[in-house]
Parts: sequence; structure tokens; C-alpha cells
Amino acid sequence: MRRSPLPLCLIVLLALLAGCAGRPPLETSDRGLDSADGISIERALIIATAKSNLGVPYRWGGNDPAQGLDCSGLSELSYRAAGFSLPRITNDQFQAIPKTAVARPGDLLFFGAGSRATHVGIYLGNQQMIHAPGSGRRVELANLSVRYWQDNYLGAGSLAP
Repeated sequence: MRRSPLPLCLIVLLALLAGCAGRPPLETSDRGLDSADGISIERALIIATAKSNLGVPYRWGGNDPAQGLDCSGLSELSYRAAGFSLPRITNDQFQAIPKTAVARPGDLLFFGAGSRATHVGIYLGNQQMIHAPGSGRRVELANLSVRYWQDNYLGAGSLAP
């Protein structure tokens, strides 16, 4: 007797939908950007360092602006400028830093598949992040309202106060 493939298809579909439902929403706050209180000096240094690397060519494994940067090299370099030590690899950074539900300027934003982070950017405020996007490209700004970022977002975190 042959069974219908329908129950198996239904199980696979439900599993896929459950995986998508587990992603957090990409929420941001620009608190401190336009106020008298401002943001911490550490966050300002992270952002300034990231911005100073706009246009640097992408290089896989790169962590030196003179030779090229990859996404985790940019985040590690920017955090180092503010006095923080981060692991070198994106997923290790994702695992190592305290998470936050709402990203603030200077926070790291992580993207990937499942629970593994494969890309990281630095939140600048106003729905913008800076990141090293990939081979043949340069460190650039990205708008977080683009559906790709929303669909692949894993979480945010920071070491900065």
C-alpha cells in the first residue's frame, strides 16, 4: 500500500514556517543621536572608525584598511578603536557579546541562516548600517528597511555602554 506524500509535505512546510517565526524583529532606536545627552564616547568612536573606512575594498579575512576589510574585520577594527576586544569571526562575535532587543547606534547587527551569524554590520542610526558587503565591493552604507536585512536578521548586541 502506497502512502500519500501530502503528510510529509505538510510536516516540511510547518517546520520551515516555524524556523521563520523564530527570528526577532529588527528594531532600532536612535536615542542619543540628536539629544543633548548624546551617545557614549565609545559608541561615537565605533561609529567614527566605521565611517572612516567607507570605500575600503572588501577582502575576505581582511582586518587592515590598507589591504581590505571583511565584515567581521570592520567590526573588530571599529570596536578595537573604542577599547574593546572582539573575536575575529562573525559567528564568534555573535556568540560573545551581550544581546539587546533594540539596536542603538554603535551596536553590531548580525545576519545569517538558522542560528549561525554569517554577516555583521554596525548600526549608525536613521535605519542605516555600515558593512563590508562582499567580494568585488567596498565598505558601504546599507538601508535596513530593505527586506533582505529584515528577513535574515538574527539579533543585535554591543560591548559599549
